[in-house]
Amino acid sequence: MRPMPPKKSGIIAVLDIGTSKIVCAIARLKPRGASDVLRRRTHSIDVLGIGHTRAHGVKGGVVIDMARAELAIRQAVDMAERASGVQIASVILGVSGARLSSQHYEAAVRLTAPAVEEFDIRRVLEAASTYAVGDGRAVMHALPVGYSLDGRRGIGEPCGMLGRELGVDMHVVTGDLTSLKNLVLCVERCHLGIEAMVAAPYAAALSSLTDDEMELGVTLIDMGAGTTTFSIVSGGHCVYVDGIAV
Repeated sequence: MRPMPPKKSGIIAVLDIGTSKIVCAIARLKPRGASDVLRRRTHSIDVLGIGHTRAHGVKGGVVIDMARAELAIRQAVDMAERASGVQIASVILGVSGARLSSQHYEAAVRLTAPAVEEFDIRRVLEAASTYAVGDGRAVMHALPVGYSLDGRRGIGEPCGMLGRELGVDMHVVTGDLTSLKNLVLCVERCHLGIEAMVAAPYAAALSSLTDDEMELGVTLIDMGAGTTTFSIVSGGHCVYVDGIAV
């Protein structure tokens, strides 16, 4: 999913499939002015409608009964559409189950020009992502934590800088492939497309932490009915996520 341009408005729909309830929220993103508290946020959120229902057919964020889970999703989406007056065709899917896992990978590429270009950044990110795809796992997020130039670490934005070798430290979040496929199938049976899948602990950090908290370092714990998830954020970056079924 591509970020929305800073000066553009739009409608988004989010679907969260938990153990106790399924929630659908429809909102309008509106451009917002500069802020000292939320410097990275380019839009404000105007919630138009919310729908929720019991999470039948789901346990620990994982589908265990396709037909019952499909019906519950349809009910939650219908409630949100009625409340908002907006009919949706796709959703951003929050994932709390699927045995989330975090790994860090490092990769480096030789530069093709004296200065770092966007092409070089894409190459090194792709190189780091290839290490993360294991059997039965699917990459949900590939988040660059920091870059290095000729072995010197701590570079936040290398584009335009001089060097010979560009490296990256990549935080990769993966989920169980079968669990994710069944979640996707269940949503698609409701005639909805999926714009993106977001790990719930990562989404919780982005939505509830200020920029200062993210820079200083925070462990955020989200205790749900069947799954407790947590994320660790430091230096402005999400560096670890995990979830425990309880």
